[in-house]
Amino acid sequence: MKAIVLVTGASSGIGEAICRLLVSEQYQVVAAARNLDKLQQIQQELGDLCHAVELDVNDSDSVLSLLERLPQNLREIDILVNNAGHDIGGRRSFELGSVERWTDIIETNVQGLMRVTHRVIGGMLERSRGHIVNMGSIAGLKPYATGSAYVTSKYAVHGFSDTLRMDTAGRGLRVTEIMPGLVRSQFAEQRLGDANSANEFYDNAESCLNPADVAQTVLFAINQPKHVEIAQLVVLPVS
Repeated sequence: MKAIVLVTGASSGIGEAICRLLVSEQYQVVAAARNLDKLQQIQQELGDLCHAVELDVNDSDSVLSLLERLPQNLREIDILVNNAGHDIGGRRSFELGSVERWTDIIETNVQGLMRVTHRVIGGMLERSRGHIVNMGSIAGLKPYATGSAYVTSKYAVHGFSDTLRMDTAGRGLRVTEIMPGLVRSQFAEQRLGDANSANEFYDNAESCLNPADVAQTVLFAINQPKHVEIAQLVVLPVS
């Protein structure tokens, strides 16, 4: 059996695609998200190499109890893929959105990512091995109008990834940041609130990635020899 991989935000989109690809490559995957019903459907499809666990990255108790809620043989996480995130209420000028929506984006995309990382990194450092993959975005390098909270969150993920890499240098830990461009998934429907608006948004784009494309970049990063650290991967659709 290959390494144990914890994937957050695993019930749809990029997270689901990562789980499916890694199981096909014989990784042992812990698929984590709030939607346990959907996770259990995925687990039934993928078999014994996939284990579903309910996780709310915004809930400290949920994160703190995560490892104890896993079977004993799955508690030593080798690879963490921090994929959970959203932009619900986004794509509007800052003053037109609610403070609650904006701060919830930061809570999930930044604080949630940091909570989960902190929960598993201690064990990785004790074992002198581990790999943390943070799902950033091209928005963390290039801002756009109507994306104030989401862009801010991805700039934060970018800075956190770079700093974590420096903090843990020489201690057996690798840190990778994946920065995709536009990905056609359920993300826009969650952001905009309905499927028609989401489809129109993607149809008007010049080109899009799909979740499987991003999953391939994760596989590429974690499959490198132990002395090779892919620090950043910017993944763009061909225009």
